[in-house]
Amino acid sequence: MTPDRRHLPPAPPPADAPPPVDVPPQTDLSADARSLELAGLIRAEIESAPDSRITFARFMERALYEPGLGYYRQPADRPTDAGDFLTAPETHPIFGWTLARRIEEMWASLGEPRPFSLIEFGAGSGTLGLAILEGLRRHGSTGVLEALRYEPIESNPHRLADLARRFEEAGLADPLAHGTPAAEPAPGAEPAPAAAPAPAVGIVIANEFLDALPVHRVVQRGGRQLELFVVWRDRFAELAAEPSTPALAERLADDGVELVEAQVAEVCLGLERWLDDVAARIAAGYVIAIDYGYPAAELYGRRRLAGTLLGYSGHRVQDDPFADVGLTDLTAHVDFTAVERLAERRGFRAIGIATQSEFLIASGLEVELRTVQASPDTKTEDYLRARSGIVRMLDPRQMGRFRVLTLARGVLPGPR
Repeated sequence: MTPDRRHLPPAPPPADAPPPVDVPPQTDLSADARSLELAGLIRAEIESAPDSRITFARFMERALYEPGLGYYRQPADRPTDAGDFLTAPETHPIFGWTLARRIEEMWASLGEPRPFSLIEFGAGSGTLGLAILEGLRRHGSTGVLEALRYEPIESNPHRLADLARRFEEAGLADPLAHGTPAAEPAPGAEPAPAAAPAPAVGIVIANEFLDALPVHRVVQRGGRQLELFVVWRDRFAELAAEPSTPALAERLADDGVELVEAQVAEVCLGLERWLDDVAARIAAGYVIAIDYGYPAAELYGRRRLAGTLLGYSGHRVQDDPFADVGLTDLTAHVDFTAVERLAERRGFRAIGIATQSEFLIASGLEVELRTVQASPDTKTEDYLRARSGIVRMLDPRQMGRFRVLTLARGVLPGPR
């Protein structure tokens, strides 16, 4: 994540309307008080653990997803100009309009199925999903819109409520999948018992989602690979000890990675669970994963001996992952080699990986900009805003360097 990156009226509803989203009452605690409360909960877990320590993945899980207290579970919407970061969808809706063009092509390549699922992980308040549907409407793609069922997967009930309201206001409530939008379980937590989703034909989108999955941290010392645990020493601190699971060494070995002395690295074991979920949802279709990350050889290369873990708060980088718990976003670069390999084991095949800049241009970004420019309704400031947003999306120093991995399952081979 870069600082410019990157989440009803009381009238009687129709008989087939989805039930209202249950939003917990907002706490009157200040942000600092919530942070202190969360830090106290994590400290208590550490002190009650057999070895008085927890993995960094567990710390990150609670710091980001603790109900009511974690970074992504609070009332405030984070990806905004006034928040902590911007994702491409918040920069300008032209990102979603362009993605809509690629989705139209994919729908056609699948034989124009009906229904057609568009499943978005980390949907937030629906900014990207709304822009995609608006893009389909702008393009006159009525066939896709009539077939499409948009299914947001989001862990924060506040964001789900915002999403439902925004879709209603935009006149796009019909494509919103019937039933309460799915609440995503916190990464690493056991999901509530529920019927498995019926496999669908469609597309899964994960835009800047994988970087927020909890990671374990490892370090190479004395020719041995150790894990960095979280302990309490009058504040949160790290302790190197024998790894909590052999899966960490196995992941790096599968990647063909050998760490050098004193090198620190992050390993996301949650990728497997996420891909299991994706595989259960999509019988045939595509996955589009957009995030900052690299192939394993580059991600774990000598340019990144300190790892890639960073925090973001108020559009500023926070080097200390233990500062302002629950108020700081924690992220780590994505291992796209692992994503691709693990996806293949679940019946997917990689059909393309490109930078975000390359992907957007190939998908018709320039056409979208010309359309904006040619519209008689476009004001000068609207066009300049679109141009400014595109610069951020394409600039390799900002969002343009993100990777876009496209996976396919049950689709005939062919160029995409």
